[in-house]
Amino acid sequence: MNNFKLKMIPERSAKPREKGLTMVMDKGLSYREAEDLISVSGGLIDIIKLGFGTAFVTPNLEEKIKLYQRNNIIVYFGGTLFEAFLVRNQFDDYLKVLERFKLTHAEISDGSIELPHDIKLDYISKLSQYVTVLSEVGSKDVEKIIPPYQWIELMETEIQAGAWKVIAEAREAGNVGVYRSSGEVREGLVQEILTKIPEEKIIWEAPQKAQQTYFIKLVGANVSLGNIAPNDVIPCETLRLGLRSDTFNFFLGKNAKYIVKKNK
Repeated sequence: MNNFKLKMIPERSAKPREKGLTMVMDKGLSYREAEDLISVSGGLIDIIKLGFGTAFVTPNLEEKIKLYQRNNIIVYFGGTLFEAFLVRNQFDDYLKVLERFKLTHAEISDGSIELPHDIKLDYISKLSQYVTVLSEVGSKDVEKIIPPYQWIELMETEIQAGAWKVIAEAREAGNVGVYRSSGEVREGLVQEILTKIPEEKIIWEAPQKAQQTYFIKLVGANVSLGNIAPNDVIPCETLRLGLRSDTFNFFLGKNAKYIVKKNK
């Protein structure tokens, strides 16, 4: 819902969305903080990721999950928690936890463990029989550089195995995966990925404003962005709509100068 009318605002897809998703990283919000987040930004948030292993120690976890779900927000555990169960040979226990908390989505990743890709594909296939799977591609190790052809191959095969979306790794800081350690986008990699993988199948982790701006300008207002901080949901939406200086002229095009002249 918008508070007033402006011309030449890019059209945003409506919830439930298949593209233009905003995935927010919850790293341990209290129940009250979650309520406050929903009161301000609930209509803009599609997905909440309970980051890495925070669900293990977060108080009132079940109540907070239900709060998000009541407000039509998908919620799931971070992929690192999946890896923590897997490395301890507790995959069946992980399934029981998903069932206990009535989660409809789960993330499979291999950013912290060595997991042969054929085995990862098998887990994607298995888990997708129970829930909707998001699969994260990329390493959390800043020294591990995956070449573009391999990114494409990983994404293609994980989608084929049953992943609803593939998540391009960046961590919560935005300094690995599709980014250099400085946070700068690996533009050649991103653009090569988009020649083979449909953009609506990718969620780009983009915690930094400059990263969000890059993908909005590259793909459009309805690019799917992840690892958005709770306090950045509304600022990110203004970037999508051309209501922040970084994207202000992007959606106006040639009409911008004409409007200024006409109103003098």
